[in-house]
Amino acid sequence: MEKPGGPASAPGPLAGVRVIELGSMYAAPTAGRMLRDFGADVVKVEDPAAGDFARQWQPAHEGLAIGFSRLNSGKRSVGVDLRQPAGRDLVKRLARGADVVIENFRPGRMESWGMGYKELSKDNPGLVLTRVSGFGQTGPYSGRPGFGTVAETASGYAFLNGWPDTPPTAPPFGFADSIAGISAAFGTAMALYRRAAGGAGAAGGEVDIALYEPLMFILGDAVLRYTSSGEIMQRHGNASGAASPRGIYEAADGGWLSIAASNQTIAMRLFDAMGRPDLKTDDRYATNTARMANNAALQEIVVGWVRTRPRDEVLAILDEHEVVAAAVNDSRDISRDPHFTERTLVGLANTVLGPAARMPGPILHMDGYAGPSYDGVPEVGEHTREILGRDLGLSAAELARLAADGVISGAAE
Repeated sequence: MEKPGGPASAPGPLAGVRVIELGSMYAAPTAGRMLRDFGADVVKVEDPAAGDFARQWQPAHEGLAIGFSRLNSGKRSVGVDLRQPAGRDLVKRLARGADVVIENFRPGRMESWGMGYKELSKDNPGLVLTRVSGFGQTGPYSGRPGFGTVAETASGYAFLNGWPDTPPTAPPFGFADSIAGISAAFGTAMALYRRAAGGAGAAGGEVDIALYEPLMFILGDAVLRYTSSGEIMQRHGNASGAASPRGIYEAADGGWLSIAASNQTIAMRLFDAMGRPDLKTDDRYATNTARMANNAALQEIVVGWVRTRPRDEVLAILDEHEVVAAAVNDSRDISRDPHFTERTLVGLANTVLGPAARMPGPILHMDGYAGPSYDGVPEVGEHTREILGRDLGLSAAELARLAADGVISGAAE
């Protein structure tokens, strides 16, 4: 299969889908990027003065926010002030010709602007309205504001992340937002499929994503364990609490690697790789139940073995014995790894980030579709004239008047 962003291939599966992105910051723009990655035309509506606040994020390179670039390359930007009735009217008109609108305002805001699903779908019943919020559109907490950090704590993730003797720990990146954005794109695709399956005139519908729900789902059995047995799952550090041996280990040269002997066959292969076939018949380590009961002692054995060799040598031995293992990579490791550079990393064209800049491309691969090109990060309102003039038929005089009133930006010749 061709690398994403490589030679031209068949159009993406979402080619012809028009998305109006009203989202800002992280989660909703992630959903927009997921859809754009597979062929959708994503029109990003931004505040005409400041744009998406993510443009101000750090770190930045020559004034261009790196995080904003990753999520918004290849989208088209229209500067419209949604606080003004004239601005909301423009977006409603754009929505008439759209397949999807993505928004991440606090529940009730869109309705207060006359832009809820009922209003937007009146002239476009096939519209899909994808809504991302902290706690969802329903429930006692629906009106609360919410960012990723709140979702990471409310979902139970932070409680389980870390070591038994350290405080609950949130991740140093937009974990909840990313998971919610990917889930929102998945929900949007399902809604589009349902619409297509329904035939001509089928309704689009609403997709309701709470930041915490996808994250709560990936916590595994934590909630089910408590509700069925009364046991509250605790922090285990690098251990899984379900299988042994598993963890992150330091090699002789200071390099780190992971080993996941999470089933019986792999555990037995690990013992062979370590030159310890005697462990396979030792009652303390012969089964996963026994290994979990004696996990501390077994971990000491594995730690001791890994520390006898440089990381590359350990990994080579484990690979020879088909033990599941990998280096603990930092960003430099990833950018130099031949597997990731061939399959996963893509470049951003036409930015001040430079020709060597790379980022992760689409999160999955589809036969016959090489993926998009990431052809530049739009300036605020860069495509206002193009989209409002061509799609809505606004004249130069009308665009000039709206710009003079502060309703739009980027409309100058």
